Amino acid sequence: MATKIVRYRVQEEEEHQLSHSMALSSQIKKKKFKSSDEEASLSEYYPIIPGDVMSVKELMTDPKFPRHRTWEVLKETMADDELRQRDKWTLFGNEAEKVEIGVIRNQHVVRKRVDRMALRREAERKCSLQLKFLEDLSRKEPDFPVPLRPHTVWEGMAVKLSCTVQGCPAPQVTWYKDGVPLRVSSQPWNYKLLQKIGLNTLEIRRCSAADAGEYKAVAKSSLGEATTFATLVVNSYQGAKAGLKITKTVAPLVETEALFDSTFPPSFVKEGETLVLSCGFTSPLLPFQQDVSWFRDGEPLRPSGRVEVQTALRSSTLTLRGAHKEHEGFYSTRLQTRDGPQEHSAFIYIRDGAAAVVGAAGSPLQVECSDVNRDYVFLSWKPPSADGAAPVQGYYIERCEVGLLKWSRCNEVVQKVCYYPVMGLQENTMYQFRVCAVNQAGVGRPSKPTEPILTSDPMEPSRTMVVKVERGREIVITKDQLESQIRVPFPPTGVSVCELSDSYAVISWTEPDPRGKEPLTYFVERSIAGKNSWHLASMDMTVQSTRFAAFDLQKGKSYCFRVRSINKYGISDPSEPSQPITLGEPLGVPAAPHCIQAVADTDSSAVLLWKEPKNTEGILGYYLYCSEVGTSNWRTINNKPVNGTRFTVHGLNTNKDYVFRVKSVGRAGNSHYSEESQPVRIKAAKVVPSPPSGVCLLHCSGSEMVIGWRAPANQGGEAVKGYFLDQREKPQTVWREVDPKPVKERVYKVSALLEGHYYQFRLFASNMIGLSKPSQPSEAFLCEPWTMPEPGCPYDLELREVRRESLVVMWAEPLYQGQSQITGYVVEISQGEESEDWTEVTQESVTDRHLKISGLRAGQTYRLRVSAVNSAGVGRPSLPTEPITAQTKPGTKDMEIGVDNDGFIFLSFQASETAEDGQFKWNKNYREAIDAGRAHLETKHKTSVLTFTAASEEDLGLYTAEMMDSPDVSSSYNFTAEDLERLTELSWQIRNPLIALRSEGWQVEVSDQGAVRLWLQTEPLSSSADLRMILNDREITSTPARKINFDKPNGLVEILFDQLSKEDEGSYTAQLKDGRAKNQFTLVLVDEKFKQTLAKSQAKRRDWKRRSGPYFEEFLSWTVTEDCEMIMKCKVTNMNKDSKLRWFKDGMEFTQAVMEPSGVSTFTVPQVTRKEAGVYRAVVSDSRGEDESILELVDTEFENLLQHLNRQCALSASPLGIQCTAAGFKLYCSLKYYLSYMKTSWYFKEKKMDQDERNAPGSSMQKVWIEIFNPTENDKGKYTLEMFDGQETHKRHLDLSGQAFADALLEYQRLKQVAIAEKNRAKVTKGLPDVVAIMEGKSLCLTCFADGDPAPEMFWLKNDREITSTGQYHIAHENKCTTITISSVTMEDSGNYSIFVRNSYGSQTVHVTVSVYKHGEKPRAGAVEM
Repeated sequence: MATKIVRYRVQEEEEHQLSHSMALSSQIKKKKFKSSDEEASLSEYYPIIPGDVMSVKELMTDPKFPRHRTWEVLKETMADDELRQRDKWTLFGNEAEKVEIGVIRNQHVVRKRVDRMALRREAERKCSLQLKFLEDLSRKEPDFPVPLRPHTVWEGMAVKLSCTVQGCPAPQVTWYKDGVPLRVSSQPWNYKLLQKIGLNTLEIRRCSAADAGEYKAVAKSSLGEATTFATLVVNSYQGAKAGLKITKTVAPLVETEALFDSTFPPSFVKEGETLVLSCGFTSPLLPFQQDVSWFRDGEPLRPSGRVEVQTALRSSTLTLRGAHKEHEGFYSTRLQTRDGPQEHSAFIYIRDGAAAVVGAAGSPLQVECSDVNRDYVFLSWKPPSADGAAPVQGYYIERCEVGLLKWSRCNEVVQKVCYYPVMGLQENTMYQFRVCAVNQAGVGRPSKPTEPILTSDPMEPSRTMVVKVERGREIVITKDQLESQIRVPFPPTGVSVCELSDSYAVISWTEPDPRGKEPLTYFVERSIAGKNSWHLASMDMTVQSTRFAAFDLQKGKSYCFRVRSINKYGISDPSEPSQPITLGEPLGVPAAPHCIQAVADTDSSAVLLWKEPKNTEGILGYYLYCSEVGTSNWRTINNKPVNGTRFTVHGLNTNKDYVFRVKSVGRAGNSHYSEESQPVRIKAAKVVPSPPSGVCLLHCSGSEMVIGWRAPANQGGEAVKGYFLDQREKPQTVWREVDPKPVKERVYKVSALLEGHYYQFRLFASNMIGLSKPSQPSEAFLCEPWTMPEPGCPYDLELREVRRESLVVMWAEPLYQGQSQITGYVVEISQGEESEDWTEVTQESVTDRHLKISGLRAGQTYRLRVSAVNSAGVGRPSLPTEPITAQTKPGTKDMEIGVDNDGFIFLSFQASETAEDGQFKWNKNYREAIDAGRAHLETKHKTSVLTFTAASEEDLGLYTAEMMDSPDVSSSYNFTAEDLERLTELSWQIRNPLIALRSEGWQVEVSDQGAVRLWLQTEPLSSSADLRMILNDREITSTPARKINFDKPNGLVEILFDQLSKEDEGSYTAQLKDGRAKNQFTLVLVDEKFKQTLAKSQAKRRDWKRRSGPYFEEFLSWTVTEDCEMIMKCKVTNMNKDSKLRWFKDGMEFTQAVMEPSGVSTFTVPQVTRKEAGVYRAVVSDSRGEDESILELVDTEFENLLQHLNRQCALSASPLGIQCTAAGFKLYCSLKYYLSYMKTSWYFKEKKMDQDERNAPGSSMQKVWIEIFNPTENDKGKYTLEMFDGQETHKRHLDLSGQAFADALLEYQRLKQVAIAEKNRAKVTKGLPDVVAIMEGKSLCLTCFADGDPAPEMFWLKNDREITSTGQYHIAHENKCTTITISSVTMEDSGNYSIFVRNSYGSQTVHVTVSVYKHGEKPRAGAVEM
């Protein structure tokens, strides 16, 4: 143990000497070297003994260094220690300096060597790459330029078999004898193998008969193998022969590389949801392609907790969980190919999540932390694109310690600009920050939290030094070790402003150097510039970092700041003041862009262009907005500011007109909106058509060929105007134009051909934009006459009405019919894009040239082909159609049939997704034109209507409609006889209409005045409508007593009777006519129905007369409140200033009722008794009349009132409680109000408790109880209180057992003992006043009576000291009475006197003040004179 202590002290001494020697070492300029591949070490981050570090001695001897106010004290403190250790650390410092210089020299040499080695390795690497390249160029399979030759020798002679081999890479040569590998090691004395520069030699020193045979040399490499052989004949052996055999390894076929097949389009995802992007490949990925990369805005995406990348052989998927606005941008995936990387990109939009408050602003984005310090962080962010229901007023900043999941607000006042300094953080703590926007609606959704940051001292690395010594060891020295003798700190330096806004200024400074070993904090002081009145700016805040944000500055005033350093030894002198600082001007919002222009791009996107404002300073990007023309619903396009002045907007509706506007984004907020762009129609830009396809031969006569082809898959937005046909003979390579004029149809006869020659054809399609690319050349067609008996192939296959489960295929009749007429067609279908597995659609041949195919699988791809049939059999099949997917396009609508307002039957087809000026094409049975005499067409607003002039059986059939520029937009309807019958009836109803009734027939109403109204309502009528009113078969007209009103626009017919009479009984009929429409409606108002109406009218008339003056809107009624009060109430209306309301009970008026301005009068009874029973009457009257309300609160009504009171009292009862007394237990229940009418019963263990000597029930106005005297163990159990309110029983329980009973019994016994002690305790009963006044010279006698058992002891005290019966004091005790007599009192006898009584149960002290006054003076006020 002693050895360890000695070692530890030696180590401490060495460290101490090392720190002082480093401080005194001379300043050596060090040149740092670092090789390109040198591993990073601690010296990369910490300086190696910086030359600008001054020792304490140098600081003391430097006359230019500013003096500290405790300098002399510090100097005296260090003087003795310096003299004592001068020799030691000076010697050690010199030695350390030598070591340091040697180390630096060695490092210099080593680094030079390392650099040379790195250069040598780089040269070797490049050389090896060059050699590998040359080797790849010279790769060659093995070969024997000089093969083996046969030899014939005599036995015992020597022989050499030689051959030369070549190849790259160098082949491995193996020797064989008679097919067996030759092992030289078995006969090393006889065989010798030599190989030198491609020459291979087998030497046999002494030949024998066993050596005769066939020798073979085999050369092998990765590119193949070569073999040469020869025979060796010993003596005269005949049949010698030689040969050469070469085999080649076929190089593997180049595998097909994968390309993009399916990709991801521009997508929209809501904030907080998961984004999934995927792409498919045409074939499995090759090994060099399997590293598929994903990027966002050009930055690679790495797998993390939020990002997941999955790459399979045929697909790659990117998954982003919890998307935020920061994740919006261009996403791209990159695939490596032999021709270089192939890339696909699309813009991904992140829409705002659900608002935290309705109308609140969106979430800010890109919250960033900078200038991280020990207790300070500077935050900046970008404003949201959506302001919500009101403009953004500012922002709240929140912080959270990592792991606590508790967010706290950093600012109480909203921050108006998008940056904020956060102070008051804890050092060495991980924080996250987020920001919320605020408007009038409230606080919006928070932003994405920042990445966790650690608050620490950024200057900490600069205070650490590293000294490298031999064998790779390092000595780490901190400035704290070198400055351990610094006590009171020096002042900071370089006080200046680093951040300035219109509401705060951030002050920064440099910590003192040297700073000392102890931790530093700071005080920040400020003063108005020009005035030397400094006061504390940091107040009670502990500033740990070299940053401080001052918020409470006044605009227009200049301030100076200075800082003091603080450690545990004291406070430094103030630093030099900063330059005057004035709050800056408020940061203004940027100007809006201008010249907004939108250009249509595709059928769902547009390119938006704009110009930047003249002043672009402070602009962070732009937010874009769009709206459909005719609406005011503006939609945010991007939620992350875009840079530049061009952007492609996706997700727009086809054939809709849009306008756009733009905002500039700045730290002070967003600019106002720019002007709106001109409206732009969203549709695909017009381009040249795609190439035609499917060139086929339809007929050949020997000198002429008929060529057919398919129309382009994409017409480019404009109809194809014609086709141009080229031809060439098979051996030729030059194409020749067949006809310079465009061909309108997709069939063309080519003439002047040579029989027996092969010809190829290609086509160009043209529209108004230009000429398409050429089609793929057709196969070579042989020009020879067709003589086969079967028909040729159908052509011009077209698909219509493609839906999820069906489609229609149409075709043209073959031009070559064979030896007989065509009798039908065979339609075949194949599932898949390239499948050749054809299946017939129908079991029998089709006679029409169109067929509807049903039963398809939604989403599956199909191809179709058609063959013609005649008596000779089935002919050639047509070219298959292009692959088609069974799906219904969005917006597709089917043809409808109906009847118009004029009664004509029509067919209607709407193409909502097409252009406004699109043209429709109608046919009957797909081919026949529409007879203009039987129907006419009308097109309006993307809808085409075919109206039949007079629909009949001749018009029945299948009708089809399609868009001429988009044939795939099509529909059909089969007009059947059932439709004709149904619609003909509907047409007759329209042409002969009835006036429709809206009300439920005639209605009878009686008004409050007793007037009667008979009315009915029909649909709106024109101004020419006519009404005839019939009563009991005679027409009636309007009279003063019976008014008839006819409101034509509303279709309202009414009869008004001021006073219904017996003459008005009868049957009322209203006959209406409006143009062609007519109808009549009858009301039978007789017998019982008339009597009820008459009685109701008379009753309401009487009530109306009653209400001509003041009257009761609500009659007298009573209620019981929760406080068990009865309130009697009525409400009067139609009162004036003369109206009076009086209350009566049993004919006697009383005035306790309260009248409110609203007309409500109340009478409150706090406690109901029997005397409240009686008849109550309220009367309201004035000059206009009188009304009364009566309430009989007697008998049953009064019993009902009591029952309600009892119930309310019982409901207010609290749970049973227990109160311990000196006499026993008191069980009680508190009520708001207790009525004696309520019956109460107490039960113990389900047995009723009656009053006896041990039980005493009782009650008060607010409590019911039962007392149990002298309780014992037998009183343990369950107690129940039952309260009967007249209808229901209410119970309250208390389980007085177990610990509850034990505690109660213990408390009872304690209170009993206390009561006994209080009864027997010694106490003063009477005698002494508070103050006694007596004249000097008189005698004072004070008497006091006491009581107690046993009799108490009594003592007299003066000023808390006992008085004995001596001298002028005489004390007498007699039968619990004591008297003290003071004779001839003097002024010294004034004071505080006390009587103290005591016995075994307690004591008591009573005080009396004696005031002695001289003769002629007045006694003390309030004193008793003696």
